[in-house]
Amino acid sequence: MASTALLHLLHLVSPALPVGAYAYSQGLEYAVEEGWLKDDEALRDWLANVMSHSLAYLDVPVLRRCYAAWQQGDIDRVNHWNDYTRACRETSELLLEDEQLGQALNRLLVSLQVPRSERSLYRSTPGFVCQFALAGVHWNVDLDELAQGLVWSWLENQVAAATKIVPLGQTHAQQVLVALMPEVQETCERAKSVKDEEIGLSLPGLAMASCLHERQYTRLFRS
Repeated sequence: MASTALLHLLHLVSPALPVGAYAYSQGLEYAVEEGWLKDDEALRDWLANVMSHSLAYLDVPVLRRCYAAWQQGDIDRVNHWNDYTRACRETSELLLEDEQLGQALNRLLVSLQVPRSERSLYRSTPGFVCQFALAGVHWNVDLDELAQGLVWSWLENQVAAATKIVPLGQTHAQQVLVALMPEVQETCERAKSVKDEEIGLSLPGLAMASCLHERQYTRLFRS
C-alpha cells in the first residue's frame, strides 16, 4: 500500500496541481521557432543540459536548503534562499514564472491550512521551490524523493510544451521522458555536492532564448 507521503508527493508533481506550470516554456518555444531544436535528439540534449547545468546548480540545491530551513523553523534562512533564487532568474519571464507558480502553490497551501504558509512570513514573493520545500516538510516527503519529484515535474512540463511546438507526437514524447529518467536522478545526485558559493550557475543560451521569447511575435506560452 502506498504511504501517505508518497501520495502527497504524487499530488505535488501532478500536472493537475493548479499552479499554472503548463503556461510556460522557459525559452523552449523560441529555441524551436529558431530551428535550434529540429528533432527528438536535439530536444533531449537541450533538456538534459538544462537539468544538469541549471536545475542541478540552482533549483535543487535551493530546495535542499529550504527543506532543512523549514525543518529547523528558520524563516530567515528560507527568506535568504528565496531571495537568492529570485536574484538568479535572468529574465523577466523566468522571474514571472517563479513568482506566479510560487504564489499559486502558496495559495493552495494556505487553503489546505499548511502551517507557516502565511504570506506575511516572506520578505518577497515566495517562489515555487520555497513552497515546494514547505509542502515536502509538512507532509514528511523524503528530501531525495522530493528533489526527484521537482525535477520530474519540470521535465514533464517541458515535454508537454514540446508536444505542442516541435511538434512532438504523444509516443515520441513518452520516449523522450523515459530516455531522460537517468538524467533526473543524476541531476539530483549532482545537486547534493553543490556548495553555497556554487549555487546559481547560468546557461547563457537558455537566458538568451527566454529573453528573446519575451518579444517573440507569435507564441503559445507566457512571457
